[in-house]
Amino acid sequence: MIQQAKNKQNGTSLIEVLIAMLLFSVGMLPVGLMLLQSVQMPKLAAHRATATLLASGHIERMRANPTADHRSDLNFDGSLTPLALADCAYPNCLEATLSAMDKAHTQKLAREQLPAGGLQVSCDATPCTVGNLWVLWQEPGSPAALKTQNSDDCPAQVSERFAKSPPRCLYVRFSL
Repeated sequence: MIQQAKNKQNGTSLIEVLIAMLLFSVGMLPVGLMLLQSVQMPKLAAHRATATLLASGHIERMRANPTADHRSDLNFDGSLTPLALADCAYPNCLEATLSAMDKAHTQKLAREQLPAGGLQVSCDATPCTVGNLWVLWQEPGSPAALKTQNSDDCPAQVSERFAKSPPRCLYVRFSL
């Protein structure tokens, strides 16, 4: 009788160990996801800080040349190709060429310092004293939890053009 009871108990400790391992592994999944996000957050914050510095620097360049047309079309294609820098030398540097050089310089910095970075400036009127500035970049491999639609204010054409993989956008309303 004691022998039969002992045989019925054989193998139960193995099942208990397997269930414990399953519960432990299911419990460790959220910890792993939290660690993944904690590693990515400083990188996201660094990109946003870089975009803020680029935006403020470009607005200061615009303030130094207030009568020029500072509008720029959307210069964001999501690529990593380097941009050529426009040049302007004294005494042949006029307001328009200086503005073009400033735009090219900021575009080049955005492309170098942000992943596939770009810039767009729109003005409310001519001359451009009040307007909108967007710095855009593509985050490499952001997890689905970091949806850009919830936090970024991108231009309308960006949302339409990059619906599958929307970029990050920093929006600044400026007044010169």
